[in-house]
Amino acid sequence: MVFNSYTFIVFFIIILILHNLPFSWRAKKINLLVASYIFYAAWNPPFILLLWLSTVVDFFVGRALYQQENINKRKLLLVVSLIGNLGMLCFFKYGTFLLENFTTLVNLAGINYHPAKPNIILPAGISFYTFTTLCYTIDMYKRKSEPVKSMLDFSLFVTFFPHLVAGPIVRPPQLVPQFENPHQASQKQFLNGLFLLCLGLFMKVVLADSLLAPAANMVFNSSAQLRTIDAWMGVLAFSGQIFFDFAGYSTCAIGVASCLGFVLPQNFMYPYAAIGFSDFWRRWHITLSSWLRDYLYIPLGGNRKGSFRTYINLMITMLLGGLWHGANWTFVAWGALHGLYLCVEKFVKDVSTAKVSTLAYANVNEMPGSAILRNKHLSNLALAMMTFFFINVTWVFFRSPDFTSAWRMLNSMFSPIKAGTALLSTLAIIEVCIITFLMVLAHWLMKNTKVLAVAEKLPWWLLGIAWSIMILLIIWSQESSSSFIYFQF
Repeated sequence: MVFNSYTFIVFFIIILILHNLPFSWRAKKINLLVASYIFYAAWNPPFILLLWLSTVVDFFVGRALYQQENINKRKLLLVVSLIGNLGMLCFFKYGTFLLENFTTLVNLAGINYHPAKPNIILPAGISFYTFTTLCYTIDMYKRKSEPVKSMLDFSLFVTFFPHLVAGPIVRPPQLVPQFENPHQASQKQFLNGLFLLCLGLFMKVVLADSLLAPAANMVFNSSAQLRTIDAWMGVLAFSGQIFFDFAGYSTCAIGVASCLGFVLPQNFMYPYAAIGFSDFWRRWHITLSSWLRDYLYIPLGGNRKGSFRTYINLMITMLLGGLWHGANWTFVAWGALHGLYLCVEKFVKDVSTAKVSTLAYANVNEMPGSAILRNKHLSNLALAMMTFFFINVTWVFFRSPDFTSAWRMLNSMFSPIKAGTALLSTLAIIEVCIITFLMVLAHWLMKNTKVLAVAEKLPWWLLGIAWSIMILLIIWSQESSSSFIYFQF
């Protein structure tokens, strides 16, 4: 079941009614849990068993980890949890990928080995709920918080349908305490939730699917050498498409949870206004980047063991972050590029810190305050545009099915080709340019605020008009219930 379907609208109305009836809090939680399983079963009912198995194992292993005093037994329990969760993830998500690469290596060694291709179906959202349960057992091992007392609360924490399939990736302290006491949305919280749900659907259905996806698909699905302008328009279209698609899902998830009286963590904060690549990862898929930082980068040593180890840790983190997105070497290349960007950015910052401090001191004494501020804004804008440019280069590997397609796209982008295959019409090019410009401008203007804060400042009639236009455009554009891009991860 997807948010952008009429089936979900009916499903959600039923859940809202049940949640606001005078049932006991335990009964309401059971309703939410059953609803979450129904929501997940809409894809493939048998995979509920995997979700249930992961929930049960980690609930009891987590409690044992917290109570066990013997260090060797605690390590063994942690290994059991890691093998259970990562083993399922590796089998279903990377089984075919590992077998194909093993077969290639064996054949290169001169051994004629051609096994039957496995028919493995990827369970929806397995990467997300695996990370959700993993952080619980790791926290229990480190005793960062107390174990969840109720199996019902833990099950609901793992399966809560707004975040289940594509995040945000929640941690126990962010959600479990909200299940311990009755929660029902206030009028303001309910209206904010409906507004966020409509905004998220507008981002997905109108901007991502209707306006940007056709251009992106046409360019990336082409096997011909493209004109430079078409190549760039395709990349920019995908850059907007993946943001509006994924941020749209997160916005819907936060809105749906808000309508029920719950709060989910923010997952995007205008990433295309990022000033540098570390800032980009503080704004893009925030819950994943913070998960990788806390459960991978810092345990590897972070920046505590010297510059060289810091660079290695950054690369390992981003390589695995790339692989988390998909079982394909292009995702690894995407992660490697981001790791390289972060390493170069850190190196430049480390080398220039003293020089920048000296120069800044000199400028403060020689220039009026307004000039300093103006220069700072201009330099930040230039850095943001440079960051956006290099981020778009990485999207080539993220979207391309293989390296051949990626190299062909990069060649078209950076070679002055005018006589290549003309795919996009002038109208399509203008459309992509306008949407990209408005997207980046909106990110820049709102980079330090939130959309609800802006909405609350608008006159009620103006907000009502904007809201009505969004709903009309969603209904007008909704031709099919296409899945969100991150469902495949």
